Amino acid sequence: MTVTLSDEARRYIAAFEDATDATAVDCVVDDERDRVVFVVKAGEMSRAIGRGGENVQRLEGDLGRDVELVEDAPSAEGFVAHALSPAAVYNVTISENDDTVAYAEVAHEDRGVAIGESGRNIEMAKTLAKRHFDVDDIQLT
Repeated sequence: MTVTLSDEARRYIAAFEDATDATAVDCVVDDERDRVVFVVKAGEMSRAIGRGGENVQRLEGDLGRDVELVEDAPSAEGFVAHALSPAAVYNVTISENDDTVAYAEVAHEDRGVAIGESGRNIEMAKTLAKRHFDVDDIQLT
């Protein structure tokens, strides 16, 4: 799928790549929750985070917003699992009927983490999965 970026998101990606030396393939600016979520090229997550989280901390200071990272994946199943991280996701199944739905099997004790405060984590996972793999919904099992 083709992801369309706003000018603001492109500026954030440029700042991210300068600060981390990692590649961002997408950026979602969440003004409601004052955060920026970057989708990091697969295999570059540790470079993006930096030793002890120093890159993320520096970027948060530079941008004046919370920064969250999601690692890209070649499949919808892998992407959904990464988007729900740090929750323990055991399995993701994609069902394609009228809508494309990802069913994510999440550890019982991590359901709250997957959902997030006021649904912030699962809503962002849904947004990213829609942008990258045309997944209409994510359901936790």
